[in-house]
Parts: sequence; C-alpha cells; structure tokens
Amino acid sequence: MRNILKNLLLLLLGVVLTMQGYASTEPAAVQEALPVVAQKSAFCGTFWSLAPALFAIMLALIFKEVYSSLFAGIVLGGCFVTQFSFLDTVDFVVNKGLMDGMKDTTGVFIFLVILGAFVCMINKTGAARAFGEWAHRHVKSRIGSQLATFVLGVLIFIDDYFNCLAVGSVMKPVTDAKRVSRAKLAYIIDCTAAPVCMIAPISSWAAAVSQYSSGTGYNGLELFIQAIPYNFYSLLTLCFVVMLVLARFDYGPMVRYERNAIEKGDVHTVVPEQVMQELDEHSPGRGKLADLVVPVLLLIALETFALVYVGGILKGKSFADALSSTDATVGLPWGAVIALVLVMAFYCLRGVLSFRAAMRCIPEGFIAMVPAILILTLATALKNVTGALEAREFIAFHMEHSAAGLVNFLPAVIFVVAAVLAFSTGTSWATFGILIPIVVSTFDPTSPLMFIGMSACLAGAVCGDHCSPISDTTIMSSAGAQCDHLSHVSTQLPYVLTVAAVSLVAFLLAGFVHNWFIVFPLALGSLVVVTLALKKYYGGKKVPVEDV
Repeated sequence: MRNILKNLLLLLLGVVLTMQGYASTEPAAVQEALPVVAQKSAFCGTFWSLAPALFAIMLALIFKEVYSSLFAGIVLGGCFVTQFSFLDTVDFVVNKGLMDGMKDTTGVFIFLVILGAFVCMINKTGAARAFGEWAHRHVKSRIGSQLATFVLGVLIFIDDYFNCLAVGSVMKPVTDAKRVSRAKLAYIIDCTAAPVCMIAPISSWAAAVSQYSSGTGYNGLELFIQAIPYNFYSLLTLCFVVMLVLARFDYGPMVRYERNAIEKGDVHTVVPEQVMQELDEHSPGRGKLADLVVPVLLLIALETFALVYVGGILKGKSFADALSSTDATVGLPWGAVIALVLVMAFYCLRGVLSFRAAMRCIPEGFIAMVPAILILTLATALKNVTGALEAREFIAFHMEHSAAGLVNFLPAVIFVVAAVLAFSTGTSWATFGILIPIVVSTFDPTSPLMFIGMSACLAGAVCGDHCSPISDTTIMSSAGAQCDHLSHVSTQLPYVLTVAAVSLVAFLLAGFVHNWFIVFPLALGSLVVVTLALKKYYGGKKVPVEDV
C-alpha cells in the first residue's frame, strides 16, 4: 500500500517530465532559458530543483510526521542551493528559509493567535452555553438540529479551529436532546470546518494559500477567489451533508450509531474517555446569547472592512477590486487586532470576564495555534527554497513542449496526489504548502487550467485531511463533539469517499471543459443521483429518522 501511495505522488512529476518527449531536456538548454540568478548553482533550473519538495513528501508518507519531513526538505534544498557548502547551507536554511519564512507569514501568525484567544474567551464567558440553551428552545426536530449545526458551521468560516471548538461546544446540548449521535455531530462539524474555510476568502486558510501562491503572476487572494468555483470537493461536501439530512438516511458504520441514538437515547455508542469529564469550560460563565453573536459578527465585519481597506476601497476602488487586490496577510491581523480589543472591552463592561482573565486568553490562544504556526513556517520556508532553485522556471520550460492532451488530465492527477499526501500526513496546510509551488509552475498563468489546477490541489488537500485519522481538524472535530475519535473516522470515511469519487470525475471533466457553469451542475447532479442510489440500495438498512 505504501508503494502505491508513493507512486501516486510521483505520477504528477512523471506526467510533467514525459509530456515534452525529452526533446529538449539538455541541462544547457534549460539553463539558457533561465534568468542569471539560476546560474548560481548547478542544481538550479534542473530536475533537482524539485527534489526538496518530493523528498519532504516521501518522508511524510513513510514516517507520517510532517514537521521533520518539511525541515529535511528545507535542508536538502539548502544543500543544493549552496552546492553542499556546510556553513553556507546553515546560513541559507536559517536566514533565507526559516527567518524569511517567518517574516513572510507574520501577519497570519498574529491572526491565528487572536483566533485562539477568541475561542478561549467565548468558552470562559459561557456564551457558547447560552447559545446552546437558546437553540434548544427553538430547534424542534432532529433534522432541525442537524441543519442548525450545519448553518452555524458555515457562518463561522474564519478558521477551522475556531469552527470546531465553537460549533461543538454550542450544539452538543441541542443535538443530544434531539437524539443525534455524537458521530453524526462530529461529521457535520468536520464538513463545515476545512471545506468552508477553503472556499471563504476571509479566513486564515485564504491568507495561507495567498502566501504560498505568491510569485505566480496573480495576487494571492485573487487566485484563491478565482479557484473557488472549481473547488468541487469542498462545495459538494456541503451539498452532501444537506442531502443526507433531508433524505433521512445513513449508510456504512454511521447506521449503528444513529440507531442507538434514536432507539436507545445512546448518543455515544462507544464512550470516549473524555466524556467522563465533560465539564464544558464555559459552563460557570454568566454569558448570554449576545456574548457569542456580537463578537463573531464584529470579527467578521471588521475583517471584511480590513481586507477591502488594505485593498484600497477608500482610494476609489470598488468592493470587488479592493478585495481582489488586497493583501490578506496584512488585512486579517489588521481587523483581528481591533476586534480583539473591542471584544475584550465588551466582555469587561458586561462583567462576564475580568480584564485579567481576558489577558490570560491570549497566551492560551497562542499555545492552541502553535501546530498551525509551525507548519506554516516550515511550508513557507520550503517554498522559498524551491523558489531559489528555480523550480518554477524548470517546469515552465518543459511545459512549453508538453502535449496539451496530457496537460488536461493534470487537475485530476493533482487532486489524487494532494488527497493521498494530506491523508498520510494529516494536514492540509503542509500539503498545499508543498504542492502549490509545483502546481503554479506547471500551468500557464493566463490559462483557466491555472485556476482548475489550484482548485484541485486545495480540494485534494481538504479531502485527504478530512478523512485522515491523524488530521488536526479531524481530531478537533472529535473533541468538539466529544465523540470517540476512531468512531468519527470510521463513520465519516464512506461519506468522504463518495464525494471524493464524484469530485475526481468532475476534475477529469474540468480539465477539458474549462467552465465551472457546466461542470459543477453536472457534478452536483451526479451526486444527487449517487445519493438516491445509495438510499435505494440501503433502503432496508436506513435509520428511522422520524422527528423526536
């Protein structure tokens, strides 16, 4: 199995290398086409410029540990740039790799820390508990409780960590009362975490993707927005959740969990250890519904204004032009800092949180976001290394002589490669951090395939992360729903594979039909047909989901 995964990852590179028939792959020919900076090292502008990223991928697959794998790729790239000079390699890795990587992503770091502080403050005030009590009074059915969870997850689109923690804390009492299994709750939370953030231009994910895709000839956020309509996996996942809820059926391992919840009132089936200490941190707080709604709306409003402000809306640009030309790494922390100060003042004046307790939430939020910050730093450093080795120019040179027919299959190949890598490493960020520099170098920046290829990379990363048992988002969804982690993974996997199969076909079609107006409706129609077929096949096994 491991060899199969590695071969899939190498398939993208193999297609790129074989498309031009090796007619002009002489190193000298490549070097002549490259700028003067590429002459600094014999490895620049050659096949070896791709080796650091591929090496990181291989190590991640073998050892299933992303931090050391990314760092090893950075070190290998540094050796190539300096032609194995020890002191120069250390200097390059530290200064041009890690230090520059941190400088390039400082804004995202600030944004992530503030998000962590937000989650901590909301929990401590008891605002999430208050919302749960309100929803419990107004949501009357099982379908309503699931749709309410879905809607809340979609609305909290700023960050997947924020989503998992907030939605899980708020909706557990509601779904428990309506006898929705914790496994189903965890699935809905997971579906409205990464997939929503991946299609929301105002999110930490948009900022990260914008950073990774710099140097493509596009504004990073503009490229992200242009790719949204082709992100078939994320869009179809959201549609599939609603279909399952409204169709009132489940299949696979989820059936047992839902039956136990409905017929016995057992929402757990498999009781995780943490359920024994299910003492929601926000319970002692005196927060009201407004203490959740006001800060979230304030954060979203300020982030939106900050992005268009940085993009120049006060200089006469339209909203769309300002949003497409903004710098997300500046705009997101700009709005988040103001929102944090105002929300702290709001909580202190309301008397639901003391100033000292609010300040303690900042370091606690930082600690919660350390894994994301570390991954972002290492992935950005690896991007810098591949840039110094002129990997983009190398691939672009070969793509000029490639066969157009084979190029059209690349979105589907990229989707599979990204999904396998994300599943094996358990992280979307590191996956598209590794693959984006290669993907954006593969396609002509003026071609629609650039957007489709980028979407395939992002969609595959979300897909693999979505069903990976070692994914931080999967783990946090389990924790947010207080669901046994392996139960969440096993019940979610059939649903993920169903949507992934339809998405793969959509990317195959999109490689030839460069129009999402045509491809997405066909993909959505296919998913509807598949859902109805599954319901008919599992008709005798479906859960009796009458409202209770």
